[in-house]
Amino acid sequence: MYQSPPGVRGFLMSIGLLGGAMVLSFVVGLLVFWGLQAAFPRPIDNPYPGYLVLIFAVIPLIPLLILVARRFPFITDWYYLLPAITFLLAFTFYPIILTVYFGFTNYNGIRNNGKADRSTETQIVRVEGTRLVLAQPAADALRCDEPDCAGVQLEVTSDTQRARVTVAQAEGSAVELTRAPAFTPTLAYRVNAYSFIGFENFVRIFSQAGTVLWPVFVWNLVFASSTVFVSALLGLIIGLMLNNKNLKLRGFYRTALIISWAMPVVISVQVFSAMLNVQFGPVNRFLGLLGSYPIPWLTDPEWFKMSALLISLWLGFPYWMTATLGALSTISEDVYEAAKIDGATGWQTLTGITLPLLRQPFIPLLLGSFAFNFNNFGLIYLMGTQPGVEGRPSTAQAGDILITWAYKTAFQADGGQAYGLGGAISVIIFLITVAISLVNFRVTGALREVR
Repeated sequence: MYQSPPGVRGFLMSIGLLGGAMVLSFVVGLLVFWGLQAAFPRPIDNPYPGYLVLIFAVIPLIPLLILVARRFPFITDWYYLLPAITFLLAFTFYPIILTVYFGFTNYNGIRNNGKADRSTETQIVRVEGTRLVLAQPAADALRCDEPDCAGVQLEVTSDTQRARVTVAQAEGSAVELTRAPAFTPTLAYRVNAYSFIGFENFVRIFSQAGTVLWPVFVWNLVFASSTVFVSALLGLIIGLMLNNKNLKLRGFYRTALIISWAMPVVISVQVFSAMLNVQFGPVNRFLGLLGSYPIPWLTDPEWFKMSALLISLWLGFPYWMTATLGALSTISEDVYEAAKIDGATGWQTLTGITLPLLRQPFIPLLLGSFAFNFNNFGLIYLMGTQPGVEGRPSTAQAGDILITWAYKTAFQADGGQAYGLGGAISVIIFLITVAISLVNFRVTGALREVR
């Protein structure tokens, strides 16, 4: 059994060796893939599949890991974590880094996405070194903002090759490039380039903070805290009732009340949305029989929020009921017997024994539930179309919380893909979530060491 160097040095050394081996093998796989494309070119519309890069990377990775293990024997213990580390890097850290990066760019799906705009396809009539002669005037065909198209990036292609080039200047249908392509292209496309814009996205968000950011943030806090408080309170009460051994049909009640937790959220939310329909929903029809006017559950901003809280209560209380029953099962019956002998009443037993003993296991559950509901995207999104609020954009409607605002901004604003602005909102959400979590941990002492 080999021991790794102690402390941070051993950790960083192990991670560095694993990461270096993976990066090196990936570079090798990428070079082999590029070499395959160069040696045996395929048509542009039928390229080699991208997963070949991974296959070419795994082939050198295995002998590389063997060589590293012979030089550093302690690293073999880390090989068991290699699949987990790989998936963590690919599906957690990479999206986070990409989101933060996009937050400082003007990346969007229409004008600035770094991809060739196929609607600007233009045939190349003649190639003269660094000079291309197009079939149409360059300014019109490539939709240049400037008459000479200076600085515009182009993607030029042949049947089997493609390359990125930059326009130095254009006059009429002639385009002068900064460098000549390595092959004879036949088609040219304008590239929708995106750029680093610093804090412009953040400035844009905070310039509208009074009408968008702060109202959405306040409702997000109210939604998360109210959901946790009401669901936990109801689940606690039901759990205490079902813990009574003298209660008949106790098993049936437990099964019946946990159904809402067992059902998929998609089904529950859709059923509730149908039940709360203003005109045809059974809830309003029943209220109508009692002489009440129809309640605009899903069409009025404030009632929409009440509907969201009602649905979240239905989805959340079984969890707290189960948590309460589980925590109560760990309390020894001897404690209650001693209290009964001392003459304690039921209320005194509840407030002096049960609730204090439930406090410790409930604190991490409360914090975790708050964090989940603070980013409860599924519930708000599945409730469908929301009533608008005057002065707010369509991406931040009555019931939107921060995460749905970020989603709608990224996928519904600026033609459908304002990734840059959505990334900036996501960074702000991350900072707010970290700040709230630190305050919660500080106030509750959840991370405090027990002496």
